[in-house]
Amino acid sequence: MPNYDVIYRNGTVVNQDGRTLRDIGVTAGRVAFIGDLGQASAGEVVDCTGLHILPGVIDSQVHFREPGPTHKEDLETGSRAAVMGGVTTVFEMPNTDPLTTSEAALADKVSRATSRMHCDFAFWVGGTHDNAKDVAELERLPGAAGIKVFMGSSTGSLLVEDDAGVAAILQNTRRRSAFHSEDEFRLRDRKGERIEGDPRSHPVWRDEAAALICTERLVGIAKRFNAKIHVLHISTAEEIDYLQHHKDVATCEATPHHLTLVAPDCYERLGTLAQMNPPVRDIRAQAGIWKGIAQGIVDVLGSDHAPHTLEEKQKTYPASPSGMTGVQTLVPTMLDHVNAGKLTLERFVDLTSAGPCRIFAIAGKGRIAAGYDADFTIVDLKRRQTITNGWIASKSQWTPYDGKQVTGWPVGTVIRGRRVMWEGDLATPSGGQVVRFQDQRA
Repeated sequence: MPNYDVIYRNGTVVNQDGRTLRDIGVTAGRVAFIGDLGQASAGEVVDCTGLHILPGVIDSQVHFREPGPTHKEDLETGSRAAVMGGVTTVFEMPNTDPLTTSEAALADKVSRATSRMHCDFAFWVGGTHDNAKDVAELERLPGAAGIKVFMGSSTGSLLVEDDAGVAAILQNTRRRSAFHSEDEFRLRDRKGERIEGDPRSHPVWRDEAAALICTERLVGIAKRFNAKIHVLHISTAEEIDYLQHHKDVATCEATPHHLTLVAPDCYERLGTLAQMNPPVRDIRAQAGIWKGIAQGIVDVLGSDHAPHTLEEKQKTYPASPSGMTGVQTLVPTMLDHVNAGKLTLERFVDLTSAGPCRIFAIAGKGRIAAGYDADFTIVDLKRRQTITNGWIASKSQWTPYDGKQVTGWPVGTVIRGRRVMWEGDLATPSGGQVVRFQDQRA
């Protein structure tokens, strides 16, 4: 009779072969068998009756603020928020202090994170004018998710706004590089569109044209060098229509807040709490992003978790910083959309596990398959629950979805076979490890 470390029993496994009621046997942190394990034994048996077992959700865009302004967030609290929301792996952004733009800065983050973060992790390395010649080495270092470039200014001081600077980076990259795509020149020209005290002017200032112009510039440069690019947090219908014709070089990401919040309502209701870069826009823009989901143009979902304290967010616009919490609410807000018929559960899995693994060449994750890491997001699709500020584990302790009732809830977060979160409680000590990539130096 076979014996396993853990058996997850009687759950509906959602995978590349559909939805089926199956057991999963785990040995040494990896999936050992999928099927009927009624006669098998294990050191631990977890009853998943009535629950769906998804491949572990991967959030490839979070800002955890460490090192730097850790009064907003740090690697421990940010990753705690992640696992409380069903997220098993994160890619963290480079606009920390100091910036993650060197081998030493990356190694420092990996050291800070190992066995202190609750989820598995990788770190984006910032691409700059100064390190463009070094990106081919930087992107292959252990713990590196790839190169991230800000073409439009956001939080932090990383900025490569000019075509020559972007070209210098892309001619040296081999892995897929990620971009914040807003045209900095247009943003500077339009600063006068901001109205003090009125966050509804935020999407007027950072308009659709600023996003589309930059994305068109970026794709043109990528084609010159046959480089692989990833356009983060798509916010316009025009970009979706444009990128449909350039999937040979460009993948793209949508965020839950662009799919859930809509202007002007969000600004009238939430004020500066709804302020993000690029901005949440009107219903036409949102419909365009949902079209990108339906047509397969969008490759991944990322939260763009970017916390600030309530005191900071409540400054008078435009002195207020852009950013909101999101890693903990990604799964419940999107499951609510699944239950509303906006996308299928299989498409959600594609966007949060298979998609990230495909475009970023993540090794050993993204599927529930023999030999893969036993990373699972276990959800109750029928559970109705209200998201509250009190549930948020981030240091910033607020969410734009406070008071929102959703259908679909993360019950368990399993990482390499260990129940890290179960029924709203941390179940094991932090044990996060660095993500492995197929196209990276060991």
